Amino acid sequence: MKLIVTLLAVSLFASSALAADGPMEVDRIVAVVNSEVITRSDLRLRVGQVTRQLSRQGTPLPPADVLERQVLERQIMERLQIQLANETSLRVDDVTLDRALGRIADNNKLSMTDFRKALERDGITWERFREEVRNEILLTRVREREVEGRIVISDAEVNNFLANPENVVGQEEYNLAHILFRAPEGASPEQLARLRAKAEDVAARVARGEAFDKLAASYSDAPDALSGGNLGWRSAERLPGVFAEAVTSLKPGEATPILRSAAGFHIVKVMDRKGGSHSAAATQVQQTRARHILIKTSEVVSDADARRRLTDLRERVVQGGANFAELARQHSADISAAKGGDLGWIYPADTVPEFEQAMDALKPGEVSQPVQSPFGWHLILVEERRVQDISDDRKRAAARNALRERKGDEAYQDWLRQLRDRAYVEYRLEEQ
Repeated sequence: MKLIVTLLAVSLFASSALAADGPMEVDRIVAVVNSEVITRSDLRLRVGQVTRQLSRQGTPLPPADVLERQVLERQIMERLQIQLANETSLRVDDVTLDRALGRIADNNKLSMTDFRKALERDGITWERFREEVRNEILLTRVREREVEGRIVISDAEVNNFLANPENVVGQEEYNLAHILFRAPEGASPEQLARLRAKAEDVAARVARGEAFDKLAASYSDAPDALSGGNLGWRSAERLPGVFAEAVTSLKPGEATPILRSAAGFHIVKVMDRKGGSHSAAATQVQQTRARHILIKTSEVVSDADARRRLTDLRERVVQGGANFAELARQHSADISAAKGGDLGWIYPADTVPEFEQAMDALKPGEVSQPVQSPFGWHLILVEERRVQDISDDRKRAAARNALRERKGDEAYQDWLRQLRDRAYVEYRLEEQ
């Protein structure tokens, strides 16, 4: 069976599947990363996993040697980030890891026991899979600490953002893909000239109609290269400035000329575009008045137990006419239990995405099915909705978040470049 191994909307590019094609050869070192090594077997495992993923996505595969080098470069960048996490005592505890594994099993609609059996049938050991998921969480936390936690947004930037008429209701959103040609820190004019020539060659191939996702997988230095360079849907105010200015005049299917940023050179393609919803500078938004019941999981309460308990409570409300607020007082593990689960009036983005998505799908008076979030399992009752003017404080907070997201991608790429430039990396792939 095909398993979904997606964590927090982040694709799990893990070396988790065995590529048993032919006899086992003597293992060799293909790269030295500071004081650690990447072996030929490590690389083969990851190449096999990426190949299967690209095939499932329908992404044309690059030539084998190109894909192998791209995968190796991703492994090097991951290894550098994990080394930094370990050196600075950043850890992922077993409780957090078990919760993440539970979400992956649930996404596959399997119990944890059946999920483990399915992995083993695919030749994946449970211990290896656990460590790969732990590393994926670790990579996210490293980025949050080293990049996102250090982004500073000044009051002047917020004022300028809110004064810009483009950041208003109805702004378009763009589904984008990109290719990054990363420039080393302090690159010489000769290095930049060679990099631009490479970018121009790829841009010409894009213009000739070659598959953008294949070119991204072959040439991009961005972490999302092996997913075809996909950036997903973004409104303009949440795009890096150089991207936002370049894509506004493009139609779906068109690509930008070569763009220059602090990270290097970019080619951006507009996959699709649509009319936007409320942006950070909107004057009114829809609010939801809701209640919820939270069941937290633990060593004693499994995901299946929590979901079953909430299903029973839902039946008591929907079929038996039980009072939701009273059940929340009796059963909810949230601090809102004392108020009958009342969360008050909720603005967009006030809650985690899993909760907000389920809540937004309900009509007033409706009760959700059990919904899982990082906090546990919820039952949600929507009481009413209204359209409300956003206070100045809320508008400024939303603008600050939009600016933080805009800066985040650029800051992350710049941080990766610095991390890579400071490291000792020795390639031995050509020796094989």
